Amino acid sequence: MSRANLDKDPHEVAAMFDGVAAGYDRANSFMTFGFDRRWRTTTARVLDAERGERILDLAAGTGVSTSEYARGGAWCLAADFSVGMLRSGKHRGVPMVAADALHLPFADEAFDAATISFGIRNFVDTKAALVEIARVVKPGGRLVICEVSTPPFPPIRFVYRKFLLRAMTLLGRFTSSNPEAYSYLAESMAAWPDQRTLAETIAAAGWRNVEWLNLTFGVVAIHRAIKPPVE
Repeated sequence: MSRANLDKDPHEVAAMFDGVAAGYDRANSFMTFGFDRRWRTTTARVLDAERGERILDLAAGTGVSTSEYARGGAWCLAADFSVGMLRSGKHRGVPMVAADALHLPFADEAFDAATISFGIRNFVDTKAALVEIARVVKPGGRLVICEVSTPPFPPIRFVYRKFLLRAMTLLGRFTSSNPEAYSYLAESMAAWPDQRTLAETIAAAGWRNVEWLNLTFGVVAIHRAIKPPVE
């Protein structure tokens, strides 16, 4: 596995997630002390998917977030590069497709909104993926990203980096058949850019009105943006 300097081979990343797919959701809840449910709920509120809308949930894993977004009546599609993750979530009853974020198999302007939860940091090229996502979203459509981030308050940031990330890695080792995968995930969290840097990358990819909301002291942040409407 390529290390978390984010020089990632997408096939290695997919194979890693295939290997942990069966217990991934359980391990996530255990590692985050149950906060993952709160973060998904807040992300769903920010996304505000409405009946009749078409929503692309990218890096959807087992579709746990996709099924939550669909509760309001929107048509939500789970897309992920890991076939193993999708297979583990087939019981959720949402449409699923294997897809590479840099080469999405969808027509231009096919979706009203796109969302990514805890997956964008695994893309081999963040900006290129954001440009490709903009291609498949309608003008005026929404982008919502929930991802780990950097606590702005220095004492919280110190505790997060020195203790919480290590604790999450140890918990992952106890709950997973592939401990190395969780070492990678923890390293990728530590290496991921802060809120403003990600916002600048989103804007550079062509999205507008970029803003973010810190959750749990900034350990996680939700970024929201709009694809510019046609003038």
